[in-house]
Amino acid sequence: MYEKKLAWGVLFRLFHWAFAISIVFLVVTGFYIHFPWSNSVIEGSYSFPMAEMRYIHFVAGFVFIGVIFIRLYLWFLGNRQEKLWDCAPINSSNIKNLFSTIAYYLYFTDRHEPRIGHNALAGSIYIFTIVVGFFQILSGLWLLYPESAFWQGWGIAIFGSQAQARFVHFIFMWYYIIFAFIHLYILIWNDIKDPEGLISSVFTGWKFFHKDTTR
Repeated sequence: MYEKKLAWGVLFRLFHWAFAISIVFLVVTGFYIHFPWSNSVIEGSYSFPMAEMRYIHFVAGFVFIGVIFIRLYLWFLGNRQEKLWDCAPINSSNIKNLFSTIAYYLYFTDRHEPRIGHNALAGSIYIFTIVVGFFQILSGLWLLYPESAFWQGWGIAIFGSQAQARFVHFIFMWYYIIFAFIHLYILIWNDIKDPEGLISSVFTGWKFFHKDTTR
């Protein structure tokens, strides 16, 4: 017997898709800004591809900033599954779940603790992803506003120079690329091994579980 349980609210689902779409635009335009692949002859003649790419990058960047703060809001004021302490390895239950989930993904065990929200491994990775996001925001805003005394202060204190900030910004972009591929792989793997509606839940908000098996 299965029962249907609400995992994610509307705001969380909007955050998820806005976050994903903004990253796609940031990566594509970021690669172009780093290494333009169009013919430089057209730049400034009848088209401005670099200016257009930078504009799209900036818009996507501000969307990224907005959704990061939405996630922070949900960590503290979302539903039970969306809150930080439900999945962060900060108590004995979540620490145990962290190691059991790692063992499960490595095929060391077939035991699995079904959860309505994220397991502790996913929670730890998402926390790190948000932390990386703040470094992207700080470095990005300093690169966008190099003459701002405010962003100069933060930028020099954290990165040391604009060149270093640009390097960190580019390297952390690769983190998001790798994260996206691993995220998709684990989603598909979980939906095949434990069909609980994990993929569909980010559209509908609902998951399906055997009765009396969820935490």
